[in-house]
Amino acid sequence: MSMPAFKNEDAAMTNAPARPKLYSVEDAKNLDVNTVKDLFTAHINPGQVHFLKLLGFDKILVDRAEGMHYITKDGRKILDFFGGFCSVAFGHNHPRIIAARQKFQDENRHEICMAFMSQYASALAANLAAISPGDLDMVFLGSTGSEAMEAALKVAEQAQGPARSKILHAANSFHGKTKGVLSVTDSSLYQSQFKLVDNRVKVPFGDIEAIRQALESDKSIGIVVMETIQGGGGIVEAPLGFWRELRVLCDKHDVLWVADEVQCGLGRTGQFFAFERDGVVPDVTALAKALGGSKAAMGAMIARRELYMKAYGKPKTALIHAQATFGGMGEACISAIEGLNVLYEEDLMGNAQRQGDYLIERLNGLRAKYPSLLKEIRGRGLMIGVEFNDISETLPFGLKHMVALLDDKLKGSLCGFIGALLLKDYDVLVAFTEYNRNVIRLEPPLIATREDCDTFIDALDDLLGRGITKIVTDYLRKVAVAKG
Repeated sequence: MSMPAFKNEDAAMTNAPARPKLYSVEDAKNLDVNTVKDLFTAHINPGQVHFLKLLGFDKILVDRAEGMHYITKDGRKILDFFGGFCSVAFGHNHPRIIAARQKFQDENRHEICMAFMSQYASALAANLAAISPGDLDMVFLGSTGSEAMEAALKVAEQAQGPARSKILHAANSFHGKTKGVLSVTDSSLYQSQFKLVDNRVKVPFGDIEAIRQALESDKSIGIVVMETIQGGGGIVEAPLGFWRELRVLCDKHDVLWVADEVQCGLGRTGQFFAFERDGVVPDVTALAKALGGSKAAMGAMIARRELYMKAYGKPKTALIHAQATFGGMGEACISAIEGLNVLYEEDLMGNAQRQGDYLIERLNGLRAKYPSLLKEIRGRGLMIGVEFNDISETLPFGLKHMVALLDDKLKGSLCGFIGALLLKDYDVLVAFTEYNRNVIRLEPPLIATREDCDTFIDALDDLLGRGITKIVTDYLRKVAVAKG
């Protein structure tokens, strides 16, 4: 006679922990916007809700997403020119990437496989090496841009050694919020009161002479890290020829150049890497954002073989920075593999170049039409910054000098008004920047069509045509209605 699994099943049941009230997947799907706001406030970030309310974003609950659009619970179709800070390069739920993921699941393939070599991680690394120029061919896979940049700085420091560990970085930089890369993210807000690494020095972005002086005066600087295009800084590029001069300087002083392409890479500028336009190759680079096919969290550090082998190439050093638990997850890797193939086979880089050129041309037309509102249009491909004038510059001469004293405090307010009204009145979503708050950034999916660009431009044109007074009053009226 077989014995029961428990000698006393009733006792076992009595000692079991009480099951808390948990939401199911279907429960979560069916939550209404007010409940979601309450839960977000209670358990995620109540301070963030304040800013969502100012923009009117707290009234929207997305039900699904397809291609260039979010579709809300109440049936609104919102054109996505935000693109998740460049994360949605392939559009929402690209059918080829969805199909690859579904096949992976249907065949019960392995997801976490740390004890063995992964064919999916290996194939993805090989693909990235094949795409990358020069001898950038050693890959570390992670989940985020911060993780990829941490790996990039660590491999560079490990190769250079303690005597050459100081890092030169740029003003208005953004490289992530984890502790290491936070030290070279130039934001007093993000750095807050955290104790940061002190082996760093800051120079103005794009200032080759400042870099030259720093490298000549401080031989402990062994690493230069910079975004090829500054995203949080307001879509800012270095002067033409800067990257070639930087490559020469780094070679002369035996300094390693780390190019952060987390935002501007993966075809967004019309080339796979933004630095390729200048015909140069860094020692280390990093990708993330859309690398997971806009469906999975995936980041990658790619280093020159010689550098990587110097840092981690021996058995005793191989595990210093080996792949983490969720680095190279099966489904994330196949999402990235399929995404890279889609990028080339559907000519998304070429499309980014063509639509970006068209957008910039039409935006410059708006700048000529509304010179008091629009200050500058800049960018490359589908990574575009639209900088607005300070509020005082939009006002009649008599008011301009009076309001100018408040420009710093009001910086970003016009962008907020424009962004909120584009969403409310035109169903268009745009993004903002961390440092230059007068800039709206446009980073739509690389599948954007001429029609999508026209929809956005026509909406912005109509909105700007209201004039500054009506833009402000319409926004204030929207806020008043929202407050009831």
